[in-house]
Amino acid sequence: MPLLRNLTFWVLLAIIAGALTGFIDPALGVQARILGDTFIQIIKWFISPLIFLTISTGIAVLGDLRKVGRIGLKALVYFEVVTTAALVIGIIVASLLRPGHGVLPTNGDVSDYVQRAQHFSWLSVLGDNVTLQVLLVSICTGTVLSLLSVKHTVLPWLGKATQWLFALLRWVMYLSPFGAFGGMAFAIGKYGIAVILALGKLMLCMYLTMALFIFVVLGWLLRRYQISLWSFLKYIRNELLIVLGTSSSESALPSLMHKLEAMGCSKSVVGLVVPAGYSFNLDGTTLYLSMAVMFLTQVYDVHLGLSQILTLIAVLMLTSKGAAGVTGSGFVVLASTMAALNVIPLEGIALLLGVDRFMSEARAITNIIGNGVATIYLANHEKDFDRAAMQQAFRD
Repeated sequence: MPLLRNLTFWVLLAIIAGALTGFIDPALGVQARILGDTFIQIIKWFISPLIFLTISTGIAVLGDLRKVGRIGLKALVYFEVVTTAALVIGIIVASLLRPGHGVLPTNGDVSDYVQRAQHFSWLSVLGDNVTLQVLLVSICTGTVLSLLSVKHTVLPWLGKATQWLFALLRWVMYLSPFGAFGGMAFAIGKYGIAVILALGKLMLCMYLTMALFIFVVLGWLLRRYQISLWSFLKYIRNELLIVLGTSSSESALPSLMHKLEAMGCSKSVVGLVVPAGYSFNLDGTTLYLSMAVMFLTQVYDVHLGLSQILTLIAVLMLTSKGAAGVTGSGFVVLASTMAALNVIPLEGIALLLGVDRFMSEARAITNIIGNGVATIYLANHEKDFDRAAMQQAFRD
């Protein structure tokens, strides 16, 4: 049966089984924590190589982007402005709706993290933090490579290493039902049924925020050039269904590029913006990261001041660039973000493991729409857009 080969089905089954286990036998649920912890430990092994390969390769490629002139510069500015807007929107919505409020640990295990939050700053982040050190090394490596002619020899090997890493990550994600069972059983067994209510509220907030971002922010960007967002969404509906089924925006990349060219975007703009956007313009992933981190600060009652939130945004602007359109990578980047911040117990991501698979679909759909809108916007801004082709494409 196709259903039995669907990973989402097994994750959902594991969530239900874990919730029942934690509710019926809380002691057994707490013991099941080892399954979630083991899965998280495996995920942690991917953090450093994933960040190094994606960020160093992405920055090295930017050397070529600069050579193409103003389009590359405009694309980079657009990516940073829009993804930062997504981060801020996610933090604001999570702060206002507080989906994690009321799910407090019943012991003092996190008192150390609460104290760290009171002194959270760039100086504390830069201390002995291995994750942030890898980020800095990745940036330096990518910058150096972008300036050297040898990069044309090195980049293909880095690309292959990245492909192998993501292939291995896909296999690891088959273990996610065990992690989901352990994480949910432990959460219910230790914190009670309030965890399910909080996760449901988080999912609702996440989907509402992403819908708000798509139809308000991205819709406004297209309206500046008298283009209907709804018509564009209908035009790429098949690509959206592919993304929905695979939970990966990368799965529809070739088809998206073809359709953007067919609707009037020049080949040069499409070839530049779309691939770069899959590393630097992941709107859905940045929304998810900001809301997930704020959710966990609320769960553990860790309060961040304005300067600390600004530092959080700065860290997320770096770590979010290490998330590719592969299922599960967003979860790895969340782990790397929390490791970089070091004010929330890393084990807290076990709470999100059970629903991450379902939120990944919303992330992926937002990512592909965001990259499509970015390409259309920049093509129009460069006056390199055929409106007659767009009208014909929308009619077909």
